[in-house]
Amino acid sequence: MSVFFEKVILQQQQNLPFVLYCKPNSDTIIGMFQQNDNLYEAVDFTEKGFVFSSFDGNKTFLIPENESKILGVVWEKEEFEFSEYIKQIPNVSNKNNFESIVAKGIQAIENNEFKKVVLSRKETIELENFDLVVTFKKLIQLYPTACVYCFYHPKVGIWMGATPEQLVKANVNVFETMALAGTQKDYGSEEIVWGQKEKEEQQFVTDYIVEQLNEVALEVSVTEPYSLKAGSIWHLKSDIWGVLNAGFSLKQVVQLLHPTPAVCGLPKEASKRFILENENYDRTFYTGFLGELNSSFAVDSVSSSLFVNLRCMEIEIDAEQHTAKANLFMGCGITKDSIPEKEWEESVNKSMTMKKVLK
Repeated sequence: MSVFFEKVILQQQQNLPFVLYCKPNSDTIIGMFQQNDNLYEAVDFTEKGFVFSSFDGNKTFLIPENESKILGVVWEKEEFEFSEYIKQIPNVSNKNNFESIVAKGIQAIENNEFKKVVLSRKETIELENFDLVVTFKKLIQLYPTACVYCFYHPKVGIWMGATPEQLVKANVNVFETMALAGTQKDYGSEEIVWGQKEKEEQQFVTDYIVEQLNEVALEVSVTEPYSLKAGSIWHLKSDIWGVLNAGFSLKQVVQLLHPTPAVCGLPKEASKRFILENENYDRTFYTGFLGELNSSFAVDSVSSSLFVNLRCMEIEIDAEQHTAKANLFMGCGITKDSIPEKEWEESVNKSMTMKKVLK
């Protein structure tokens, strides 16, 4: 095992915070190893380090550059077996509960409470012989176009994921973001055909983001939607970029964008309120955001690269009982054309993203 991953294991054994991450289409893994167990927070987004924020925005933790040892290693492909996770008979109660919440969301849309809402569920699976390093390597190998990360803090827990969605990338006053919505399973077809529901959902997201950014930007440009593959799932994506007006900060841009319509809904406040009142569990860091904040070690100039915390899981380890379990999170964009049973199936398909690396 490399010195880099030996450092990871030692850091965890010493109960010291760290984050590992590999940005999309990169072959470099960066590790930030905090030298104490303090729980730092990002307050005004002028801090430097790796930020990890919750869905509700009430917790924005930071592994600071100036309190950490920073290492990088070139990732080398290894031989792993990825057996298909066998779909088990769904828990009838979980299925019924999720479909009931989706139906309630559709009814709220028909009542003109909002145009779209993203509803999610949590699924817990028991783990045998969980290996943090192996699981992280598997994520990188399976999802090279995603931002793959592992965040550990003894006062927060262990989170891992492979997210395809950039919240915002910023360098001085130039920014990039994306609109990502619509989902379908990959069946190996060369031609991806999108239905009206998915096209409409993606347009909702694009229009909202452009409208928000027009408040703070000199100009905003956007591409036509195109298909993007993330593991075994296809999405519709549009790239968005622009230049900030003088006087606007990164924190203001993040507050405008987060949570995005792709993880919350439209309008934001009404859909967010519906989520908090009806999902029946606390998302915590699922659909929050994470990434480099004012990083100066990865590029020539200071830049920030933040991602939405999708395709993720929380790992709970009971050292005394020698047991571990993973909490998986899956969300679906609900519009007036949604069908509860199909949304359940979509959530099951999405759960395979993390299950593949846990076998």
